[in-house]
Amino acid sequence: MEKLIQFPNMLSSIGDGAGRLEARARVRFNVAQALVQGRVAFHYQPVVRAANTRFPAFYEMLARVRMPNGQLLAAGSFLPMVADGEIGRAIDRLALATALRELARDPGLRLSVNISPLSMGDEEWLALLAAAARGGSGVLGRLIIEITEDAAIGHADQTIDFMNHVRRTGCAFALDDFGAGATGFRHFRDFRFDLVKIDGAFTQGVQRSPDSQVLVECLMTAARHFEMVTVAERVEAPADADWLRARGVDCFQGYLFGRPAARPEMPAEGDKDSRAAG
Repeated sequence: MEKLIQFPNMLSSIGDGAGRLEARARVRFNVAQALVQGRVAFHYQPVVRAANTRFPAFYEMLARVRMPNGQLLAAGSFLPMVADGEIGRAIDRLALATALRELARDPGLRLSVNISPLSMGDEEWLALLAAAARGGSGVLGRLIIEITEDAAIGHADQTIDFMNHVRRTGCAFALDDFGAGATGFRHFRDFRFDLVKIDGAFTQGVQRSPDSQVLVECLMTAARHFEMVTVAERVEAPADADWLRARGVDCFQGYLFGRPAARPEMPAEGDKDSRAAG
């Protein structure tokens, strides 16, 4: 079981201006140093089938930074501050290279990797994918590329061009954090994602929240109309899982069914510690 730490909450406590810029620079320096020293790795969280939660549909790869003292930093601690620059591109390339290696090693494995808007036009990222396609191993048929809703809507034309190009290699696409952003249903139709991952802000505690129930059912109706597989994120309570299953959600992701781990594995259902990770 991984033990995660967060960077000190510098950005929320020091206010705006030079102090905030300095804090961001310090985070970027730490991550850049970790990349150079080989201390950026990926953990794997299972996404399980709602109909049979002992069988994973796939695993999502989540970035981790190992600090010099051995502690692990969660992706949410650093990715928002590096995703819009070269460090973010380097992490995306490393994620793709790692995924391709793991998929080639295990023919029964299916993985998803996240990509930032900058990496959609990154020649090195695309070259890695093209090399795998030329290799003819078929691994790209087991690769899912996750794009957040905000990134997809905010860069709609780029996203559509990227998806049209990459889909020819056999990859599938997942819309991450569905419902968290300003969903544009015109673009939603044009994207034609294969999967949608309903944001955990709606699914966590859904069994006791009538407001969340209405929103989840609305999101699921849209996904079903476009024949997209639905994944409920951050499922951490049996009652929520039961409610979502009864409404037809296809897959679950959350601590109830498996924590991120250094190797793809299936921890026992019912893990009591329900703190979110990403």
